[in-house]
Amino acid sequence: MKITRVSSVVVNAEMRNWVFVKVETDQDGLWGWGEASLEWKTRAVVGAIDDFAPMLVGEDPTRIEHLYQKMYRQSFWRMGVIGMSAISGIEQALWDILGKHKDSPVCELLGGRVRDKVRMYTHLGGGQMSAVYETQMQAGASQFVDLAREVVEQGYTAVKVLLTPPTEPLNSAADCRYAEGVMRALRDGLGEDIDIMVDCHGRHFPANAIEFCRVLAPYRPYFVEEPVPPENVEAMAEVRRASPVPIATGERLVTRFGFREVLEKQACHIIQPDLCHCGGLWEAKKIAAMAEAYYVGVAPHNPLGPVANAAALHFALSTPNFLIQEDMLSDVPWRWDVVKHDLRTEDGHWLPTNAPGLGIEVDEDEARKHPFKQEVMHSLTVRAADGAILDW
Repeated sequence: MKITRVSSVVVNAEMRNWVFVKVETDQDGLWGWGEASLEWKTRAVVGAIDDFAPMLVGEDPTRIEHLYQKMYRQSFWRMGVIGMSAISGIEQALWDILGKHKDSPVCELLGGRVRDKVRMYTHLGGGQMSAVYETQMQAGASQFVDLAREVVEQGYTAVKVLLTPPTEPLNSAADCRYAEGVMRALRDGLGEDIDIMVDCHGRHFPANAIEFCRVLAPYRPYFVEEPVPPENVEAMAEVRRASPVPIATGERLVTRFGFREVLEKQACHIIQPDLCHCGGLWEAKKIAAMAEAYYVGVAPHNPLGPVANAAALHFALSTPNFLIQEDMLSDVPWRWDVVKHDLRTEDGHWLPTNAPGLGIEVDEDEARKHPFKQEVMHSLTVRAADGAILDW
């Protein structure tokens, strides 16, 4: 069996474009799908996929580790998130081919199931662009609570919210009051049985991050995510040591080498590799195995498309230190029209699938109804009161 073609299908889903990767073989009807979606870098990722294609055509698609090594090492220049997203989508498609070839779900090829269902959470969005006053804070809190209750009514037992505003090197008292007010309202509105995660989006310097963790601690966040930017691991470790609540990070890291320092410096309690960026399923399994040795859990990042959901399901089913999986099921109403699948949810959990491969097929006719568009979010700029650029 040989690879005959590597291509991509781009689907505009408003906030982001989904990049689906198709790897075809010389066996009739046997191909695989993966996902390489990367916000606001769609054309760059598609170009990287095209660049990798000559390395793969004529190769045996079942030699997944071999082909990963070829793409990663024979490129000479080490990959950043654009190149690794392309590799991730291709790698997922190779697992899909292998599963179909062996008539087996991918999770069975990754060591078999270690759990019977996969706990999910969804992101409520949010986050103010500047400091707000008390009246604005209360309005924002009410909006978050209403949205969270709608999510819980769908069966979810955990939600994530972006409630710490973008800040300068030191934040104002109003920023802390706003964050505390929203968190208090959510905890009062949802009770103790619903877990609440707080996404900081890497917006803060260490002093800010530590203060937000202290302010939020009485309301028992499940974890606080990416409290500082990912470039400085020692800064993340400083926050982790001072924080009274669990710290999570990793959505912007790629490969096991990117996670090595985070684990060695014990800079977090939970790692969050994204299977569409970090190198794919097998690389994510390696990252998780490294984390297991440090007693660190895994809560993969995934605000992406439906193929990413399928890949994440197989990873979670087969990974012992998996904690909880992010999903994004309400981004566009036609989300599931562009794929054929038998994936099922029940009470806030994904259920196993017995379909071979990843268990999902892209409907290319439906996908063509939503061609590439430049995302609106790409044009937004977050600024301080004096006009300086902030992390958004």
